[in-house]
Amino acid sequence: MNINIDKIRKTESSPKIIRNFINNDRINDLLSLYEKLPLTVHNKKQNVKKKRWISGFNKEMDKWYFDELKKIIGEFKMDNLLTENNEEILGLFQESYSPIGLHVDSGFDNTNFIYKQTLIPLTPFGSTVIFKNKFYKGSTNFTIDKDELSKTNLKYGQNSRSSEHLQLYGDKPFDNKIHKEFLAHEKIENLSGLEVECIFQWEVGSLLVFDRSHLHASSSQIKDKKIGLTTFTKK
Repeated sequence: MNINIDKIRKTESSPKIIRNFINNDRINDLLSLYEKLPLTVHNKKQNVKKKRWISGFNKEMDKWYFDELKKIIGEFKMDNLLTENNEEILGLFQESYSPIGLHVDSGFDNTNFIYKQTLIPLTPFGSTVIFKNKFYKGSTNFTIDKDELSKTNLKYGQNSRSSEHLQLYGDKPFDNKIHKEFLAHEKIENLSGLEVECIFQWEVGSLLVFDRSHLHASSSQIKDKKIGLTTFTKK
């Protein structure tokens, strides 16, 4: 459990969507940056490519992005993993061909005062499901898959695997209609007790802001692929 849980809860709020957060020129700048960055990982099981936005790779873009986020969420620090060369990572670009399952991005250090998570869609089609339910024990993939739950020898930066959520939030059956439309890639039994807070329909250049303690998942709505930029912050 995060030792700052009481402080964290005082900063929490409902998810916020800022329409037209960035203009077309900046969207193109981010896509260009994405193409130039080295590939970090190609997770063939999840069918997702990830590229880390390394601090200093484009100093002008670094400053612009930090300043724009500050206007929306106030004072913050980046809370990202370091590269093998101890370089700070400002964000994570993800190119997804399949939906990503239920998880939480609450960090890998339980002494950090986690704050907000942001998402900027850089392609037009897709959606992200944010649940009301929250978790404060560190970044975790929630699953009932026995093979996944058996994975304990995890590498630096990999989420823990857990089914603990099924004991935390009750056993109310998940909404069948929402499951069919948005979360068909998840077994509905894995969503028991969960309640949806909001469903963010992707719009290129808009910004989604939500608490890092929120459970969330990609929706099953993908055409070909989608690209988004995620940032994790702390106080």
